[in-house]
Amino acid sequence: MKKDALLIVDDQPEILNSLECLFKETYRVYRAGNGQEALNELRKHKVSVILADQRMPKMTGVEFLSQSLELQPDTIRILITAYADLQASIEAVNRGHIFYYVSKPWEPDELLLLVQRAVERYRLIQVNRKLTAELQAANQMLIQENVQLHQHLEKKYDFHHLIGHSPQMLNVFKLISKVIDTPTTVLLLGETGTGKEMLAKAIHFNSQRKTKMFVAQNCGALPDSLLESELFGHVKGAFTGAIARKQGIFELAHEGTVFLDEIGDTSPAMQLRLLRVLQEGEIKPVGSPRSINTDVRVIAATNKDLEAEVKAGRFREDLYYRLCVFPVRLPALRERREDIPELADFFIRKYAERINKPISGLTEDALMLLKQADFPGNIRELENEIERAVTLAEDRNPISSELLSPRFHHSKTSFKSESFHGLKDHVEALEKQMITDALNNTKGNVLKAAERLEISRVGLYKKLKRYQIDPDEL
Repeated sequence: MKKDALLIVDDQPEILNSLECLFKETYRVYRAGNGQEALNELRKHKVSVILADQRMPKMTGVEFLSQSLELQPDTIRILITAYADLQASIEAVNRGHIFYYVSKPWEPDELLLLVQRAVERYRLIQVNRKLTAELQAANQMLIQENVQLHQHLEKKYDFHHLIGHSPQMLNVFKLISKVIDTPTTVLLLGETGTGKEMLAKAIHFNSQRKTKMFVAQNCGALPDSLLESELFGHVKGAFTGAIARKQGIFELAHEGTVFLDEIGDTSPAMQLRLLRVLQEGEIKPVGSPRSINTDVRVIAATNKDLEAEVKAGRFREDLYYRLCVFPVRLPALRERREDIPELADFFIRKYAERINKPISGLTEDALMLLKQADFPGNIRELENEIERAVTLAEDRNPISSELLSPRFHHSKTSFKSESFHGLKDHVEALEKQMITDALNNTKGNVLKAAERLEISRVGLYKKLKRYQIDPDEL
């Protein structure tokens, strides 16, 4: 290990010899007979400690130590004087930034101990500088990563990257574009798995709040006591186990967005607390006597019929109207079957890349089975099925119908393309099946079925007659 270096400065050679003899076993020692020589030594060598005499010709010890700050600011400075010069000592502390001053004659053991402490101090300063530089570099890296992450999220949730070209989804995107840059509360309605959280993130990362936090909370996943703490935070000692103050997500997401999923599963007491947040913009942490003002954009979501819940007395009417300022309904996957090929292709690329397995898409019969499936789990079910199929598929081969789960083969809507002799038979069978599905889903209501199929009621009646379908039987 390389020894620490000392610079001793004195105009008396015998003093220099004495100090060099005292320190040379432990340190590398450089010497100078006056202040100017000492400055030249500092230009050539890096030293940990300087011991300088005060009374020297041309340049005093204080003047030299002051100038040495520009060359080596971290070096520890010790002033040696044979005089009880209080003014010089004060000046040395103020101008020379000395660590200590020693009166002549000195005790060798005391001086050795003093220099040892000075060297330790110098080492601590160097370690601190290194850690500070590393911390600054790490902090800069975190800032860059945060910027890159935000850019990635903005790109990922850009509306141009959201999948859906069906009329239903284009209408959703049109509605959302109107409300993005407003503080308006949005209520996302739709079945489980239709992509409500994905759409909530798209709203946030395309809005003016995109540089702030997006925080999501499933309101049906926690009991009231825990949910209250998660949403609003708590103070130390608020309850058993509250050993420190905790910020709730409304406080964490200040000037950002809070996504409240499954809002329809909250209790009446929690609904009352949420109403106050929406009305007053205030939260009160559990156990705190004071409220906190917070500015958040609330996006709520539910798969329940909140109007029916209000009528049944399970959901507060005033909260419903606060949430339902801008309702947006996401269609079920069976209502936007034309988007299934694009969604399937996206998930194939996603999971093929994740496990580094090249997959060449879907076979026609596999795609046909997917397009006819009911998908009660919606997009989430499709994604899970594609992930499973990618795992089972052979490298560089397409996903065939044999790789799909049994439920897709046993579905009442499924059929094999080889069962038909030509394109016309195939199309007619598919059209008949889609009409039957629409009538089943609307409990035989021809008008609603026609709306789902996006054809006129007269046109649907003609097809019912053609395919001999009786809506009353459905």
